[in-house]
Amino acid sequence: MAIFLDTGKLEDIKKFHELGVIRGVTTNPTILLKDGVRGGIAAVEKVAVQIAELIHPYPLSIEVTTNDRKEMIAQGKYFASLAENINVKITVHGPNGELDNLAVVHELETMHNVRVNVTAMMSAQQCFVAAMAGATYVSLFGGRVNNMGYSSIEEIKKLRKLLDDFQLKAKIIIGSTREVLNIIEWLHAGAHIVTALPKLVEGMIVHPYTKETVQMFLNDAAKSEVNNDQKIKSEEIRA
Repeated sequence: MAIFLDTGKLEDIKKFHELGVIRGVTTNPTILLKDGVRGGIAAVEKVAVQIAELIHPYPLSIEVTTNDRKEMIAQGKYFASLAENINVKITVHGPNGELDNLAVVHELETMHNVRVNVTAMMSAQQCFVAAMAGATYVSLFGGRVNNMGYSSIEEIKKLRKLLDDFQLKAKIIIGSTREVLNIIEWLHAGAHIVTALPKLVEGMIVHPYTKETVQMFLNDAAKSEVNNDQKIKSEEIRA
């Protein structure tokens, strides 16, 4: 599946979707707040429907805004009902280590047919347990893993082998992407998907030497046109 765009801005999503280079979109409350989404659940719903329609049939991940067990289930079912390509993001546990979250994941996936993206994970073991609970996607925060002083690439390799060995359905999403280099490194290590900000996806495409080369081609093409015009005029004079 490769690259999911990490944003809530419709203009950015439209631009990169038209390029044909993204295979989904992910958001979370922090991203939506940064991108100017205000107004609680109603505002999230409006943006979710717009994005889901724009990128259909590619998936959109929308995160619940609560850590209460009943409310997470209710929100999860509601968000998933907004469009067939909406997945629901649930953190692997609560802010104080509450374990109800995985019970919510299991219930949504097995009882309500809601595809869940378990997020905010920092290790292969967390992702493996979430996959065992039935998650469709498991999101490892690769940039934060590296910040903690150990290798995100090694965590990805371990996790991919575990999922393959135990024949679990979960797809690996790597988020918290810091550099353009991360995207290819993490996909090569075994991630199914890497989430990236628009500026990082653009950084994959635009290269300073390519810009220089394209300008050279255009300059030489213009010189060729001038020379051709001069040749035609000379031939007309001789005629």
